[in-house]
Amino acid sequence: MPLEPSVIRQQFPSLDRQAVFLDNPGGTQIAKQSLDRINRYLLECNANHEGAFATSQQSDAVLHEAHTAMADFLNAASPDEIVFGANMTTLTLHISRSLARNLGPGDEIVVTRLDHDANISPWLLVAEDRGCNVTWVDFDVEDYTLKLVDFEKALERKPKIVAFGYASNATGTINPVRKLTKMAKDAGALVYIDAVQYAPHGPIDVGAIGCDFLVCSAYKFFGPHVGALYGKLELLEDLKAYKVRPAPDTPPGKWMTGTQNHEGIAGVLGALEYFEWLAGGFADAQKNSLSEEGFIGRRRNLKAAMTAIRAYEFELSRALIEAIQVVPGTHIHGLTDMKRLDERVPTVSFTLEDKHPRELAEALGKEGFYVWDGNYYALAVTERLGLEASGGMVRVGGVHYNTLDEVSRFGEALKKIAS
Repeated sequence: MPLEPSVIRQQFPSLDRQAVFLDNPGGTQIAKQSLDRINRYLLECNANHEGAFATSQQSDAVLHEAHTAMADFLNAASPDEIVFGANMTTLTLHISRSLARNLGPGDEIVVTRLDHDANISPWLLVAEDRGCNVTWVDFDVEDYTLKLVDFEKALERKPKIVAFGYASNATGTINPVRKLTKMAKDAGALVYIDAVQYAPHGPIDVGAIGCDFLVCSAYKFFGPHVGALYGKLELLEDLKAYKVRPAPDTPPGKWMTGTQNHEGIAGVLGALEYFEWLAGGFADAQKNSLSEEGFIGRRRNLKAAMTAIRAYEFELSRALIEAIQVVPGTHIHGLTDMKRLDERVPTVSFTLEDKHPRELAEALGKEGFYVWDGNYYALAVTERLGLEASGGMVRVGGVHYNTLDEVSRFGEALKKIAS
């Protein structure tokens, strides 16, 4: 199913300007369907939970549908396995606190140096509080992939928790999550996956992966600033949640204590309906998704949309790498082998000789190309590469609403600035 960028871009009102958004790894632009859901929620059913009146009941129906749609997106077994929260970081700190209750002095936790700090610091804090040991898994500085030998050695210590990312928000590397999960589960560990960077780029199937927890954020896949967590139902049921007394004792409510960002959660539903539209989904996605036929159809459509996005973005990755490589003095910190594009997302970080990353990002911004600089909270990556003290890296990231023409123009701007 080939994508048509000109048609796709019409679904993103923010793109109607001269700027080229290559800051997507830090947050994508929002789809019209998501905006519509937010507006409709606030205008038609803005109320709190479980009231005996119409707007409250309508609100509960929309929020339940968002849980169902997110379960479809991740191929979870039940909507009750989906927990919404402020963002991935907040959700991880929340869950890690509950998991810490079952840990004690000498227990082992595994983290990796390829991760965003939101999937590192919560576990370091748990270790500090509970007297646990932390084993770090390194990455290869030549091809920017996890060292599987190190990972295997870490598992010999029989860790209780293993945390790793689906894709690196700094180097773009996609980890072999199914393989890593099986290895960790065979060693008796709980597996916690940060899928924030991967979620906008390809299909996710938590059942096939076999992980215990997986987290992502809707503002990285064309929705609002809301985080979403998948957890195996038996774990969400058994673990103690830190909550107020009147809050539900069953998931997902026990993990969503306090009034949530209801309009934001409605916006998540809209973002997923955008993917349905992208797949040529149902004429009335909301109506059909409430039926059994629609339930099956939505999962099929969401997978088809993400598969099509993945295929389109291979060319974006290729084009971004080539545009940077031809500029003298640049160095890409990530996979550049064109035969291994299936091992990365189109998130490309690089440095330019004699140019501070902030200076380069500012110069590109003046040319109308929005990019990030620094460490993007992947502190362990920039420290491992010895780049933290010199300002980190410049990061450009494409998504499926970006065009090859935009990448070409970015390359020309980079050449101009570098010379």
